This record gives sequence, C-alpha cells and structure tokens, in this order.
Amino acid sequence: MSAPKFELIAAIRNTIDKLKKGSPYQWGHMGSCNCGNLAQELIHLSKAEIHRFAMEKSGDWNDQLIDYCPDSGYPMDLMISKMLEKGLTINELRHLEKLSDPKILKNIPFPKRDHLKKNKLSDVLLYFETWLEMLENQWLEESVKLDAIMLQKNNLDKVFA
Repeated sequence: MSAPKFELIAAIRNTIDKLKKGSPYQWGHMGSCNCGNLAQELIHLSKAEIHRFAMEKSGDWNDQLIDYCPDSGYPMDLMISKMLEKGLTINELRHLEKLSDPKILKNIPFPKRDHLKKNKLSDVLLYFETWLEMLENQWLEESVKLDAIMLQKNNLDKVFA
C-alpha cells in the first residue's frame, strides 16, 4: 500500500461523501465508475471530462492502466500520472476498479469480502471506507513515529547544548 498522503485521504473521504449523497455512479462509465469518482476528487475534473479523455484510447480503466505510458501525451495517461503524484499506485487503481486489493479485502469481514461486486454502490462504498480507515491508521502511526523522533532529537539537542 502506498504511503498515505493527506490529499489522497481527503479525496477518498470526499468521494465517499459524494457517493452517499447521490453523486452519479455507473461502473461502465469512465468518469463515474470506481476510479472515475476518485479521479473527480483527486484531480478535479468532471465526470464528462474524464470520460472524454479516456475515450481517446481504447479499453476500460484496467486496460488503460496496463497500457499506461507517462510520456504518451494522451490525456488519460496524464490523468493517471496526476493520480500517481497524489499518492496512488497503478496496482491500487487496478484493484480499486475491481474491488480486489488483498490488503483491503482482509479487513472486510467474511462472508462479505468474498462477495463484493465491482458495480454495486454499497460494495464500492464499503471498499472505499475500509481503504480510508487503513490509510488514516497508517497516517496516524507514521505521525506518532515522527513525533517520537522529533522528541528524541529535541532531547538530544538539550543534552548537547
């Protein structure tokens, strides 16, 4: 799992909130599917813009992630690059589209984890919420470690002053 970045955590939280409030969800639409909804929040494009850019190449999100080339000049590849810059990995995006990341799934109780449907909004929300909780916990753990390092450094500075 990628190192959590605050901007990614906020985008996932906003995606969840928008979907719960009725934002368009359609798994077969590149701008309003699992990745498309997150892309709207993360790179601030509309579902129509995302879909239009995606249609310049062939295939769904998974196909385009396989064919991703940061130097191609295709708008879809530029969008993916922007998402990677915000803290995602190619594998996380591929798993998001299919709700298939083993690290996230192991945090979803049985029997639900074995029956997630990639095009069912309630399952998408469960996946996003589980992922969000994992990223927030990781963020907190890293913050505590950083605080401990800074505290130790400050104490050493006092000793050697």
